[in-house]
Amino acid sequence: MSEVTWKHSLSHAPLRRIELGNGLALGGATGHTLMMAGPCSVESEEQIRAVAKMLVERGVSVLRAGCFKPRTSPYSFMGLAHEGLELLEAVRAEFGLKIITEVRDATQVDAVLQTADIVQIGAKAMWDYGILGAVGAAGKPVLVKRAFGATVREVAKIAEFILSAGNESVMVCERGIRSFEPDTRFTLDLCGVAWLKQHTNLPVILDPSHALGERYGVPDLARACVAMGVDGLLIETHPCPEEALSDSAQQLNFEEFRAMHDSLSAVAEAVGRTMI
Repeated sequence: MSEVTWKHSLSHAPLRRIELGNGLALGGATGHTLMMAGPCSVESEEQIRAVAKMLVERGVSVLRAGCFKPRTSPYSFMGLAHEGLELLEAVRAEFGLKIITEVRDATQVDAVLQTADIVQIGAKAMWDYGILGAVGAAGKPVLVKRAFGATVREVAKIAEFILSAGNESVMVCERGIRSFEPDTRFTLDLCGVAWLKQHTNLPVILDPSHALGERYGVPDLARACVAMGVDGLLIETHPCPEEALSDSAQQLNFEEFRAMHDSLSAVAEAVGRTMI
């Protein structure tokens, strides 16, 4: 890959440090693995407040929750849209959490930018150049999820689009790729994670919840992710996953999340990192 087309995320440059405000940062020389957790979707005030309260009690600083949901079926729950953004703003004001939430298409970029501390570009929107241009111009931290049919080189190139537009705060997320295996939703590509760490200077986030699509394996996968020495985790948790309006099978209940969270510090310490 030539210097002309690959000049913003070269591996010989120092790992990017992304400032999230109030002293919170990821990447760079922090030595931290940042937990970002919450439900797949904002569903109600009661639900999102319960999640926020639990996260604060656990010392988690970043709440993830979707308001604009890109779904495979047009009959599935598509999110609360602007009402969901208002609920996220309310829990941020009450609990002091940072917010990461997804933009589904270019028509929602402005609204999401006003609410999010980190803008998530989902796997299905990775190649939406309207979104890429808008978040590149905005300068707010951006998390790009690797599409399930994309190579690691392709997702790094997508990050380049945002970087080349002037936004230096870009991280990439591995959330599983489609393979020949029929008994798991996707295959979590830890080899691809190693490639990204070696060949780019982008902070790397891992999302084991979407990779497997079933809660039973999420804690083990999360521990494997932390052992990779990554910069952050995205984990889905819900007060009552069985009643969730989207991705109910993969979300941990609070007891499961607490048990998993308790186990991660020792893994992080073993590879010279700290969970935050």
